[in-house]
Amino acid sequence: MWKLKEYLRPYLLTVFVVSGLVFLEVMSTLRLPDLMSRIVDQGIARGNISLIWRTGAVMLLVALAGVVCSLVGSYLASRASGKFGRDLRLAIFQRVGAFAPRDFDQFGTASLITRTTNDVQQVQQVFHMSMRMAMRAPLMAIGGVLMVVRKDAQLALILLTLIPLMAALVALVIAKGVPLFRSLQEKLDRLNLVVREQLMGVRVIRAFNREADERERFAEANRDLTATALRVSRLMITLMPLLGLLINVTNIVIIWFGARRIDAGLMEVGNLMAFLQYTMQTFMAVMMLSMIFVNLPRASASAQRIAEVLRTEPSIKDPAAPQAAELPQGVVRFEQVTFAYPGAEKPVVSDISFTAQPGQVTALIGGTGSGKSTILELLLRFHDPDSGRITVDGVDIRQLTQRDLRSRMGYVPQQAVLFSGTVESNIRNGKRGATDEEVREAARIAQALDFIAEREDGFASEVAQGGANLSGGQKQRLSIARALVRRPQIYLLDDSFSALDYKTDARLRQELAQAAKEATVIVVAQRVSTIMHADQILVLEAGRIVGQGTHEELLQGCRVYQEIVASQFGEEAAS
Repeated sequence: MWKLKEYLRPYLLTVFVVSGLVFLEVMSTLRLPDLMSRIVDQGIARGNISLIWRTGAVMLLVALAGVVCSLVGSYLASRASGKFGRDLRLAIFQRVGAFAPRDFDQFGTASLITRTTNDVQQVQQVFHMSMRMAMRAPLMAIGGVLMVVRKDAQLALILLTLIPLMAALVALVIAKGVPLFRSLQEKLDRLNLVVREQLMGVRVIRAFNREADERERFAEANRDLTATALRVSRLMITLMPLLGLLINVTNIVIIWFGARRIDAGLMEVGNLMAFLQYTMQTFMAVMMLSMIFVNLPRASASAQRIAEVLRTEPSIKDPAAPQAAELPQGVVRFEQVTFAYPGAEKPVVSDISFTAQPGQVTALIGGTGSGKSTILELLLRFHDPDSGRITVDGVDIRQLTQRDLRSRMGYVPQQAVLFSGTVESNIRNGKRGATDEEVREAARIAQALDFIAEREDGFASEVAQGGANLSGGQKQRLSIARALVRRPQIYLLDDSFSALDYKTDARLRQELAQAAKEATVIVVAQRVSTIMHADQILVLEAGRIVGQGTHEELLQGCRVYQEIVASQFGEEAAS
């Protein structure tokens, strides 16, 4: 199944050992009824006490051997299946980690979480069952049939007639269960999506008094999942009672005909007891197989969902023969770049050309949806342009490895993203080996020292998931410090000062100008005051550059820029 062999290969030796232990366990189990029959027919019936003791001792040793094999096999199977699940989760996580944004959109975050957790658990469970039950059940069934035929071939016809009927019943349940199990996993995805959205948007939900509506939305998804789960459960739980009924009826028929054969002198009591035990062992083997087959449809649906992730090749890949700039400086050049998001009617940026030089600040400004953030994402190679090219130090970024490209950049996203941990660990995410002095200096430049010092544990203060215990301005400053600590060649600041007051904004820009005076700085901003001293300002409208120059030059010759300035400072400032 897809690349399953690749992940199972490390466990083939364990599977082989467990199979051998299961074989020994089954042989010991099949041997016990025959020994018991000897005790009844040759020992008790004839008063041969020594035979009873000898045979009893052999039975004890055989039973102990079976228990040891069972325990060791169960331990090895549990250990192998646990590690298999671990490797499979890691493989999914690594593949998802290489996805570009459009690849994420193909599945959705909630679905990817379900596939990494619940789906892997289903496959792992069947792998564990298969190592023991899938080996034990066929051996037990075949061995039981052979033993009952050896004991009494005519009486064995009853059992041989029943087994195909049981197999047909199990096959019917499986055929109806496969589509239901896939639907069940998809509805679990939907429930996880609703829960995730509600937890992340709890403040908005409460602010707009939407609690009742969201409860109903959750209840609807929950009812849908429950209805499907009940259909699956009703289908599966009918199997065991039906099998149990067939087994009990078969036992009654065997006892009836067996008693008649004993009365006719064609069969001994011990043989009938052994026959019944072999019959029960055969039935138990069929029951075990049915348990595997009942779980198999859900595991199959989960395996297909996992396979979809593992088969999806990331849309952004490293080149086979990567290049590297001979003298890395940080010169960024866009050459007639056009890009449209998948499914969009028109490009989000069109024919974009500009050069950003080291030691200069290049600013991007424009209305909402004009393509400012997309330009930074293209430079980071979160997307590849549909036409044109982007170079860093004269090398097309598609000819660089993603790691090499992004190691030259310090990126501050529009929405500040922090991770659970400490203030220090969040800043160190920018540079793993940063010294304490480098962390402190980055925080100082980002104007974060004051609020860090106010916290009881300083840099060791805990940061909640997503930075929930910090204000918007504090999160932005820590995000800026995270970019500063790595001292990159290229700074990408995506509206990174929007949550700062004007005083903090001015101090941060002044410190940043000194810290990044030899680097290339590309700033996306909404405030004209943030970028008016930039070396070049690019004005975007509908994905195109409609103005390029300094603040003074654009005031003279760019209508769109004049309108932006007038909206923030008044008509006099724009004239």
